[in-house]
Parts: sequence; structure tokens; C-alpha cells
Amino acid sequence: MAYFLVEGGHPLNGDVTISGNKNAALPVIAAAMLTSEPVIIKNVPHIGDIETLLQISTDLGATYRWLGHNTLRIQAQHIQKTTLDPELCQRIRASILLAGPLLARYGETQFYPPGGDVIGRRRLDTHFLAFEALGAQVTYNRYFHLRSNGLHGSDILLDEASVTATENTIMAAVLAKGRTVIRNAASEPHVQDLCRLLNNMGAQVSGIGSNQISIEGVDALHGGEISIGPDLLEVGSFVGLGAVTPGEIRIHGARKTELEMAGFVFQKRLGVKMRWEKDVLVVSDNQQLEIMSDIGGAVPKIDDAPWPMFPADLMSIALVIATQADGMILAHEKMFESRLYFVDKLISMGAHIILCDPHRAVVSGPTPLHGQHLTSPDIRAGMAILIAAMTAQGESRIDNIQQIDRGYQDIDGKLRRLGARIQRVVPYQ
Repeated sequence: MAYFLVEGGHPLNGDVTISGNKNAALPVIAAAMLTSEPVIIKNVPHIGDIETLLQISTDLGATYRWLGHNTLRIQAQHIQKTTLDPELCQRIRASILLAGPLLARYGETQFYPPGGDVIGRRRLDTHFLAFEALGAQVTYNRYFHLRSNGLHGSDILLDEASVTATENTIMAAVLAKGRTVIRNAASEPHVQDLCRLLNNMGAQVSGIGSNQISIEGVDALHGGEISIGPDLLEVGSFVGLGAVTPGEIRIHGARKTELEMAGFVFQKRLGVKMRWEKDVLVVSDNQQLEIMSDIGGAVPKIDDAPWPMFPADLMSIALVIATQADGMILAHEKMFESRLYFVDKLISMGAHIILCDPHRAVVSGPTPLHGQHLTSPDIRAGMAILIAAMTAQGESRIDNIQQIDRGYQDIDGKLRRLGARIQRVVPYQ
């Protein structure tokens, strides 16, 4: 398997352009299953999870082709089956996003539990409770079987503000009879992109960007087109990279309106120096990271929560920054009970971290890091480890890098263009 060799401690300078939002592209591809007409998606990142979802879609009978480097045309005109390939389902969490469209358009689907990052229990109950409220029958015996003689609108209170459950419910409801109201809905930018595409296809979705979404069901959808937004998590990753390495990084394609809480945590909690020059986010080259204590000198805390609060997927990045900042901080990961287990890899590199329990870790810094032989456990922890290797003295080897490739387009190429000493090694087969 391929791995990265990283020589840390070198300045990074230059410009980087952010790729399209992975978490927007995946549900948008799934939404193409709602119509027989073509859907055009611009700014699609070339990453592993996208490739896997396209494999699942083509296995069902959909066709696609790339019109340009990042423009995708997908059409579900001749769907031959509604049963998802079990091996492909186990590769990515996003396979669950095909359930809503297939149920809405064909009245049935069958699939095995989805895979994805191992970061703790990731409930599916919210999806199925919503499907049942819309009139579907749900059975489970090693695999899920959803069936309906016709979905109907409903008033649905989601028991958690799950992004994928919100997206699945919206996609099922757009072809249901009558009006659906989804309360406690997720409102992340990628959910908003999905809603905009659906409206472009003829759906009637309102309340976009809020936690209450209303849908008036329609009889059919037509083709549509969308250019998805930048990947907020990639922006945060390059902010983290610029914070802990010498040099100045200029980030193109970020949206200021999507960075308010992440920017607050990076600047006001961890002391990262960053500024906007028109539409370019600049991470300064004179970082003096210092954790900002709460009033009275109390130890501050970083915690995650649904949008618009600090994203759970940036907690790993924040932890690495904290290892290089002067002071002590508590990281409270509320959403996934296994995400913080990767800190043992940072500890092996010299970080001073106490893992209090599955959800909380105390970081004391700054501590110099040294190169190590490491393994990427999931997408975001893998990126955090890569950032740590960039600031560490000496050489690091990072295995299982296909996890990083699942969420980041050409990450080693982007880093090399900034001056990083990174090599992708593909052993002779």
C-alpha cells in the first residue's frame, strides 16, 4: 500500500486553491438518482469517496462522464436494480445517501450498513424513523430493506441534527405526496447546496439554511446544474498547516461567511494569526501561538456542535495546533466517542496530551514534535497527523494514506507546491 514520507520542519510559502466540498458533492451525486434526466455538477473533487459513490451508482445502472477536470455529468435514466453492492457500501458512509432517492423514485431499496471512518458509533436510526414517518416500511436482517407504496408528507422532528439524515429525508420528501416539515434539521453549507440543486431540478424546498425545512412534494424532477462550494474542512486544514509551520500560506476559494466559528476558535482560542485580503485568506508567517485563557485565568475549552458552531471534523486539526501553542486547553469532542483515540500518535511524537475519557483531552504546549512511523486511522485524523509531521523534526512515514485520499484532492501535490518535503511512495507490486 502507498505511504507518505515527510521531512518536517521546513517553511511553507505560497498559494493554495481549495477543492470542492466533499460533503456537498456526495449528496448531490445521490440526488441525481431522483430523475432520468442528466445532472451537471461543477467543482467536484477527485477523491476516493467520490469514486466509490460513482461506482455504486454505475452498478445500479446510472452513467457518468467527466466534462472537464472537475465537472461531472451523471444520469440515472436506466436504473436496473435498487439493491446496493454490499462491498462498495462498506467502503463509505455516504452509501446511505442513496436510500432516500431510490425509495422516493422506485418505492424500494435494499442495502447493507454503510462503512466509513471508525470514529465511534454513528447511528442510522434517525434516517429510518424519518422514512417511516413518510410512510415507508423498514426491515433489517443483516441488511436494510425499505419499501413503500407511495410516500406521503409528514411533520418530522429529527431526534438529532444529523446531516446525512436531513439530506436523506429531504430527498425522499421531494417526491412524496403533500407537505413535509423537517424540524431540528441540519443546516450546514453542504445541506444548503443540496437543497439549491433540488430546487433547480423542480423541487419546492424552503427554509434553506435554517433548522426547519419545508418541502412541497412534486410528481417528478427534471435535470439540473450546480457548482458546489469550497470545502470548509480543507480550508481549516490549511489554516492549521500554516499555523504550525514557518512561512505564509494564501488560501484561495474560502468563504468568509462559512468560517465564523472556526475562525473564532483558531484566532481567539489558539492564537492563530490570519487575515482576509479581499477574497484570499492569509495565514501569517509570524505565528506566536498562545492559548487564550478564559476570564480569571481559567483553562479554556474547544467543543464541537452542529452548524453554525465549531465543526467536529476540525477538532483533530485544532488538537495539533494546540500542541504548538503556549498554554493549556481542553478539547471536548461531543459527537463521536472514538475520534480522539488518534492522540496516542501525537503523544508518540512528543505531544503533551492527557486523554481524560473518549470525549475529552487536555493539551499542554508548546512541545517540539519528532518524526515517527504512523498510520492514518481516518480522513481527518490522517490529515492532522500529516500536519503534525510537517512541523516535526526529522522524517515521518504515514501509512494507510488512502484514508486521507478519501477526503483531500491531490494533497501531496498541493503541499509540494507550497515547498513541503513530501513523497508518495507506491511499493512495487
